Amino acid sequence: MGKAYNTVAFKPQFCDGCGDCMWACAQAKAGSDDPADSRIQVVAAADGGYELALCRQCGDPRCVAVCPAGALAKDQDSGLIAWDGERCVDCLLCTMGCSFGGIALGGVAGRVVKCDLCGGDPQCVKACSSGALRYITTSRIYNEVGNLEDLFAPGLGGCQGCNTELLMRHSLRRVGPDTVLATPPGCVPGMGSVGYNGQAGTKVPVFHPLLSNTSAMLAGVRRFYKRKGRDVTAMALAGDGGTADVGFQSLSGAAERGEEVLFICIDNEGYMNTGMQRSGCTPYGAWTSTTPVGDERKGKTQDAKNLPLLMVMHNCRYVATASTAFMEDLYAKLDKAIAASQRGFAYLHVYSPCTTGWRFPAHHNIEVARKAVESNFVMLWEFDPESGLRITRPLDNPLPVSEYLKGMGKYRHLDQDQIEHIQDKVNENAELLASLSRGRTRLFPGSS
Repeated sequence: MGKAYNTVAFKPQFCDGCGDCMWACAQAKAGSDDPADSRIQVVAAADGGYELALCRQCGDPRCVAVCPAGALAKDQDSGLIAWDGERCVDCLLCTMGCSFGGIALGGVAGRVVKCDLCGGDPQCVKACSSGALRYITTSRIYNEVGNLEDLFAPGLGGCQGCNTELLMRHSLRRVGPDTVLATPPGCVPGMGSVGYNGQAGTKVPVFHPLLSNTSAMLAGVRRFYKRKGRDVTAMALAGDGGTADVGFQSLSGAAERGEEVLFICIDNEGYMNTGMQRSGCTPYGAWTSTTPVGDERKGKTQDAKNLPLLMVMHNCRYVATASTAFMEDLYAKLDKAIAASQRGFAYLHVYSPCTTGWRFPAHHNIEVARKAVESNFVMLWEFDPESGLRITRPLDNPLPVSEYLKGMGKYRHLDQDQIEHIQDKVNENAELLASLSRGRTRLFPGSS
């Protein structure tokens, strides 16, 4: 396996051309207030927006290939393309070799200059107030877990672009082989976690419990192994139907008792494995096969059940929401949930767009997941009894919820009144969550 590196990412749709990033770079690298001395340049694009000229620290850099003096070299440990001023002969061939305008003649220096990521703390990103620049550090995940064994068999039968399979493989890879897995009826076993023709679909013990008793079964499994002196993770991978609806009584009971279980709800907002029927987690206005759209009905008429907050009210050892569009956040919470499940009940609610049931192209999966979070339709937070509730991605300046809804066929029928209802509900949920995170609303009166 190769190595991944951190990088600066640019979202042109968020850029307003303010130039703060260039000013910050010029100050940090040249002690200058002249944007011409910046190693990052934001320039006007032909479509009226903005483009970015910045060293991409390419994997196969052309600037290195064309340098006749060997003054440029790719550092395989850091990923940076380093420039050696003593070797440089100022021929400027590197500036012609770079397709991104990432290396150029610096005004103050009088020689070529390029981005060095400020030692891992890029000042341009810190100065960007619009969110157009982000420092992407998810390479850590790839480098840390990329060589861990995939504990699901290859060739699972998920739909093309299935986000649930992505979650299954990431989660079990991180939890590791000392795991007993339960997958109640739904997409997880439906795509083959319990195997075919007598062959298991996982490399750890896996059970296929009823929809109604997953948590109770895992509680017994965990207690049995503890009695035998073995430390295992009792883990559930369940859909929202098997969590919020049919499975809720055993889920609630196990959480109330503080059973040492890691329960991961993969929320694709419906019973997708059996025909895309609505669940308690299906949002208002959504089309499903049991909330049809026609002259009389316009999708689901009730708002979704807020299951993660219900689990907070059980005072679990750990509760969090996550999304595959924000993998660093997901992995950090998965690590905390694994640790918490050794002391009590840990619940992780992961939102999982369904290409088939939500009616969007498979290659848009992560973009749909991202816009759900950027519009506050999905909010990322975590809770434990000692620290309370903490928002892990700011709720400020969200996209209009319409930007999220328009990407899916299951919302194509919505009229303006329905969109406004959804936007109002999103705003209401954001206000509630912000209030809880500030401690204005006490979940457990008398607790610290």
